Amino acid sequence: MLIEFTVGNFRSFKEPVTLSMVAAKLKARDPKVNQNNTVVINDKLTLLTSAAIYGANASGKSNLIKALAFMHTYVLKSSIAMQADEEIGITPFLLNTETAKIPSFFEIVFLLNDITYRYGFEADKNKVFTEWLFYVPRKQEVRLFVRDENGIVISREFKGDKATKKLTRPNALFLSVAAQFNSETAKDVLGWFRSFGIISGLDDRSYAGFTAYKISEDAVYREEILNFIRGSDVDINDVIAEKVKKSERLPKNMPKELKDLVLKELKSDSDDKGVILKTSHTQRNSDGKPAAAIVFNLDEESEGTKKLLLLSGPIIDVLQNGNLIIIDEIEARLHTHLTRKLIRLFNSQVTNPKHAQLIFATHDTNLLSNKLFRRDQIWFVEKDQFSASHLYSLVEIKVGESKVRNDATYEDDYLQGRYGAIPLLGEMRKVILDLNQESDQ
Repeated sequence: MLIEFTVGNFRSFKEPVTLSMVAAKLKARDPKVNQNNTVVINDKLTLLTSAAIYGANASGKSNLIKALAFMHTYVLKSSIAMQADEEIGITPFLLNTETAKIPSFFEIVFLLNDITYRYGFEADKNKVFTEWLFYVPRKQEVRLFVRDENGIVISREFKGDKATKKLTRPNALFLSVAAQFNSETAKDVLGWFRSFGIISGLDDRSYAGFTAYKISEDAVYREEILNFIRGSDVDINDVIAEKVKKSERLPKNMPKELKDLVLKELKSDSDDKGVILKTSHTQRNSDGKPAAAIVFNLDEESEGTKKLLLLSGPIIDVLQNGNLIIIDEIEARLHTHLTRKLIRLFNSQVTNPKHAQLIFATHDTNLLSNKLFRRDQIWFVEKDQFSASHLYSLVEIKVGESKVRNDATYEDDYLQGRYGAIPLLGEMRKVILDLNQESDQ
């Protein structure tokens, strides 16, 4: 499970900010929310099952997810997908003369086999400056390795060949290189990174193939997906996975030159098979009684229904394996009730027995409810007068002299600007101060 993620000097984030999944010492208005939305790890640690990130357009919500996505990709691929002279895909905070020239900071803390790990690095577009991995086998944190300008120091607890130090390029992560050369510790950590996914709610293509494959090849997943779809009031009785040749799916009006080029590529592909999904609905007679089943192509369904079906694959997979999923623009093309249904799958001991986690960015203020979230699950991103993004949770906000109560109307207060992170001029504190003054008059 994710414990926290910190990023600094990356895109719109100038100073380090931390997204924490550690439950604060507070109580929700509804005791069931406390019970369903948290997981007790031990006497000292309780984690959240979900977190929502709000903010105005261009506030930095997506940049926070891009930071997670960059770290995820870089850890998994830096040792195998980058050439020696290739630039690292890092963009620092460019609106400041100092930060534009210094490394960006990334650190993640997570649970793996009930052990806490802390991994991070500092890098710019040319090289990695520092890198570290610690873990907590008992009570004290123990160093596994540290990398700085003097080289890489490996402890006895790190299970791997120390010779890999010499094979680590300046633009590659030692963790990735060590895993490539069968370091048991590094492979375990990379396995955790590989277990979580980051997707966009605006683009189905990144997960459509996964869902289609699961429906066609895995009977257990198919049944889980069908149960989810049938319970979502979209009037679908069944989903049919039809295997076809990829070459047969080309548009009929495709230009001949382009079609010939695509067909040539497909012939060189050892797997020319693809899967298309179709949906089955009930056709009724004039008395409203079921008469027959009628099959639709997926393109005939509404955009919301298509997204719900295609998104169901990764959602069910994460829930069944107890992993982490991060979704940008989760509400795109979905009705609020369906988005709530997705979130409640994670905020439930029944549907989420393996403690999967969901982190998402959204504009849907209808989700801001004390019946759905605790205050520590609601996060905001806002830019200051220097265009630098800041991240803060509802727990940290004070309205007047008091912290936000658990019975507050989160949505109304947010839309009135009491929490900031909406398209209003001025800093959050000024908005809150003005509103408080108005209410006192």
